[in-house]
Amino acid sequence: MKRLNLVWVLLIAVSLVISACQPAVETIEVEKEVVKTEVVEKVVEVEKQPTEEQSFSTPHPILSDVRVRQAMAYCTNKDEIIQAVYPFLSPEERSELVMDTFIPKNHWAYAGDENVTIYPFDPEKGKALLDEAGWTDEDGDNVRLNAEGEPLMLELLLTEAPHRKILAPVWQQQMKACGIRITVNHVPSTWLYGDTTGLARREFELTDYAWVGQSDPSGRTLYACDQIPTAENNWEGQNVMGWCNPVASQAIVKATNTLNQEDRKEPYKIVQQEFTKDMVSLPIYNHLEIFASNPNLKGFNPQPGEEYYTYNVAEWEIPGKDTIVIGFTQEPASMFALVEQGVSAIIANSLIHGLAFSTVNYDFQGIAQKVPSTLESGLAQNLDVEVKEGDLVYDVDGNPTELKPGVEVYNAAGEVVNFDGTPLMMKQLTVNYQFRDDMVWSDGTPVSAADFDLRFKIDCDENSGATSFNTCRSIQSYEVNDAGYTVTYLPGVQDPLYFRALMDPRLSNVYPAHRVLSDGRKLADVPAEEWATLPEIAEFPIGVGPYVLKEWVKGEKMVFEANPYYYGGSPKTKTIVISIITPDNAEAQLLGGQVDVLDSTTLNTISDTMRKAADEGKINLYTLPGGTWEHIDMNLYLP
Repeated sequence: MKRLNLVWVLLIAVSLVISACQPAVETIEVEKEVVKTEVVEKVVEVEKQPTEEQSFSTPHPILSDVRVRQAMAYCTNKDEIIQAVYPFLSPEERSELVMDTFIPKNHWAYAGDENVTIYPFDPEKGKALLDEAGWTDEDGDNVRLNAEGEPLMLELLLTEAPHRKILAPVWQQQMKACGIRITVNHVPSTWLYGDTTGLARREFELTDYAWVGQSDPSGRTLYACDQIPTAENNWEGQNVMGWCNPVASQAIVKATNTLNQEDRKEPYKIVQQEFTKDMVSLPIYNHLEIFASNPNLKGFNPQPGEEYYTYNVAEWEIPGKDTIVIGFTQEPASMFALVEQGVSAIIANSLIHGLAFSTVNYDFQGIAQKVPSTLESGLAQNLDVEVKEGDLVYDVDGNPTELKPGVEVYNAAGEVVNFDGTPLMMKQLTVNYQFRDDMVWSDGTPVSAADFDLRFKIDCDENSGATSFNTCRSIQSYEVNDAGYTVTYLPGVQDPLYFRALMDPRLSNVYPAHRVLSDGRKLADVPAEEWATLPEIAEFPIGVGPYVLKEWVKGEKMVFEANPYYYGGSPKTKTIVISIITPDNAEAQLLGGQVDVLDSTTLNTISDTMRKAADEGKINLYTLPGGTWEHIDMNLYLP
């Protein structure tokens, strides 16, 4: 196993050099009014609108008090949790995984310990804050009550992933020691991450899950005021805490709408300051990515920075075998990538759709995308354009806005300007995204302009089921052709990840417009609201990647056969099977040869049995620090 500190040093150096070439979490989002807020005694509360029907307008009786949230942070022993999850790490290695904000400490955007609120393990300080908030333990039985005699009790929702089964009871006991009673409820990942349940509908008090980090932190959909999902905005956004801090909101918009990395550091610092002060989400640790494989498997090579370990799946082979089996403990709920963002679905989709680019060691390498669409390559331009009253522009809050007196925008020099009616100059990005000429759908039909056009029509349709539309509404116009598309963004849009093809690395949101459905309609003619239930989309999509999904026995297996039209050539292994297994039998299936690969969604620790098997050459083990970070979100409002 590689020592963590050596790998982290390498990642820091690489990140500093190539930070402009990072994948982004945020893809498509929509314009809407910013939720007005006010801060009262450090408790951030969304200003209520005069309607009884508005959802999530009632402050949570416990979690709306910042003192309670801060007390929970002080009562959390992160090192103890990390040791429980990763018992084989040294104290020094564990310390490298501790998270205090949503950005790792070795990241270029980290604000520095001196600029954020750090919550060291200090249960006495936590108890003092709870006393101050009116939750007292008069008889010393570790049960805190308020003035009405109600106990301090909260419910924690989390999936049944192995590491969360370890984490939950440890944190539960830590909270109990401070007088906070936590009820733990493990729920299916398909419910927690579903598009109409769990996080998407803010159906929780506390929830533990992970975000995939990256070299450019992004975060607008997570922390901006206008990204709080409610019934009134059709559940748009990923700010599931309901956190609206105007200072942080404007800063995260600035940080994610500035091309120069140095200029992004200050707004990221501001967001981290407010994030840690308000303590609406408790960061715990960076995941250690662990993989295990059949020792005869060649080509399998998970790497730092590349979240899709199947990036080179066409090169995998086991001599003498025509099938490779990957063990999944979490089955995808749907193959429609627009609404299903679980890791299992992402990996399964990557087999079908392939990748636009890879990010091994955080370095951008084109796969289906020819070259980075950067200013340096000549495929992008960032011109000064004149704007006048009535034009649609991006304002300082990152919203498409009609320019009129009083609207604040960034001018071409990057200065905040209050528009007074006089025409002014702003920056405008135009980017040409080009793909390989030999991309062919797995049914033998070449990719065409109609396919790229359908991508915009569906992903930007508010009836598609997507939860974020920011990118769509940042676009002024686009043109498509058989090789890709050219996008002109609204004046003021300065997305640091502009060179990416408006998507995550997968090509799962380029759609085969020509495909004929079982009912005789062409896919291009099907309304967006029907897509999530189409078998041809949700169960058996076709793509341009190395494999085709041929069979899906729910709860048992997914069978993928080599795509004869794959532009990368014939995959070395004819069949890839995803076997749906349980966490309890995962190791036994690998050691017994029933599966050939276990990934980090299953292996969150290394047992003595696995370590011994690796020492004896019966399996290969891989460990590397990942960007994914575990955290506990707190819902500030009641529905």
